[in-house]
Amino acid sequence: MTGSTRSSADLDPRRRRALVRAWRRGMREMDLVLGAFADAHIGSLSDEELSQFEALLEVPDTDLLSWVTGQAKVPESFDTQLFRRIRAACGTPTA
Repeated sequence: MTGSTRSSADLDPRRRRALVRAWRRGMREMDLVLGAFADAHIGSLSDEELSQFEALLEVPDTDLLSWVTGQAKVPESFDTQLFRRIRAACGTPTA
């Protein structure tokens, strides 16, 4: 079981893949952060935001977790409005 509460029936193949990948990270904490965000927003992301989300899915869990929690500085290329929305969704204030 992935933990997802969202059906992927209405999604195009690219968004379906991103939704599944968001829930199958490897580190449960990141499953919950990215998966919950994807459940809520995957259908409404613009193509540019979806590309940014897919890029985040390529980042190793340990790096991503440290960025989300604020323990490490977010690299400029990943410090997007979308990433700030993800952080805000899990309750991490943005600087």
